[in-house]
Amino acid sequence: MIAIGSDHGGFYLKKELLTHYGDEFKDYGAYNDVRGLDEPIVALAVAEAVARGECEAGILICRSGIGMSITANKVNGVKCALCYNNDTAKSAKEHNNANVIALGADYIDLEKAIEMIEIWKNSQFLGDIYAERLGIVEKYELERK
Repeated sequence: MIAIGSDHGGFYLKKELLTHYGDEFKDYGAYNDVRGLDEPIVALAVAEAVARGECEAGILICRSGIGMSITANKVNGVKCALCYNNDTAKSAKEHNNANVIALGADYIDLEKAIEMIEIWKNSQFLGDIYAERLGIVEKYELERK
């Protein structure tokens, strides 16, 4: 199960992705395009679901993807990557083992979002030097607790 969430600015892209993917996604809001459920609330709900293991991964959508990615990365155990093309979607998994991606609804359409999600989902973490680098971040997170 993949957690998905948006603010009002990403609502329509999220709605289209839910139609495309069906039961593969669990929706954490927003549930309409009216401002009210702010992006940090949704980003934290998705990131916490991933961190607790309730969902294997997460997708966040706002107008730019920036606010969602900043917020999600505050949750220990979450590695959220802002993806804006196929290369960044692939690198998110291969180099950073990102368990959450953020998308900017103002900059991509449904077809591009699906393409990037599929690349991210089907890529494999390369380990090696990338695991060493992630180890530095994980050590920092543990020391900060």
